[in-house]
Amino acid sequence: MRILCISDQVDPLVYSSRMKDRFGEVDLVLAAGDLPMEYLGFITSMLNKPLLFVEGNHDLGRIAPWSDTPASRIDSPHAQGDDSGAIDIGFRFAKVDGLIVLGIPGSMRYNGGPNQFTELQMAFRILLCIPRLVWNRVLHGRACDIVLTHAPPRGIHDRDDPCHRGFESFNRLIRRARPRWLIHGHVHLYDLADVRVSQSLSTTVVNAFGHWSIDTEEEYS
Repeated sequence: MRILCISDQVDPLVYSSRMKDRFGEVDLVLAAGDLPMEYLGFITSMLNKPLLFVEGNHDLGRIAPWSDTPASRIDSPHAQGDDSGAIDIGFRFAKVDGLIVLGIPGSMRYNGGPNQFTELQMAFRILLCIPRLVWNRVLHGRACDIVLTHAPPRGIHDRDDPCHRGFESFNRLIRRARPRWLIHGHVHLYDLADVRVSQSLSTTVVNAFGHWSIDTEEEYS
């Protein structure tokens, strides 16, 4: 399966009339936040492939109100991103061609804006996902294949400023769920020396800023 990962920046190589020539073999698109819904709609219309997304801390064009009961977002029907065809999987699971994806939106709390969480708040929301992760392991032999987040894990691709600090709870999720991939955005890459891909235990962590493609050789069921 070939997956196109995007985040944070409208990439001219993607937002192009030649997009289908460049990315026509893509099977799935994962958007890690802070992108206009019009951009996501353009991608779904050009590729006609599933597009799953999580919201960032200042999404361009759409910020959904958060429920006071986060459990209501888990296992509820997938919310459509306006009329774009994109599917919001914030604090939800999705399964595409056997691939299990868990979406986790938002960033570290830094100024009280939408989609910002303290470490404790994020840990609580991940805790609500554990029953489904356990069930997936029993049913499929694995908890999830990909974790799609906006913010990075703490100490991996993050920064020291309050806004771009990663979540330690993501590291615990990696240790317990052992996803094959964790795809995030939020941290912009402007230097060729910046690290985009890192390894944490058996999980490959990718910063999807702009765009990045990954290929999986595994068969999923």
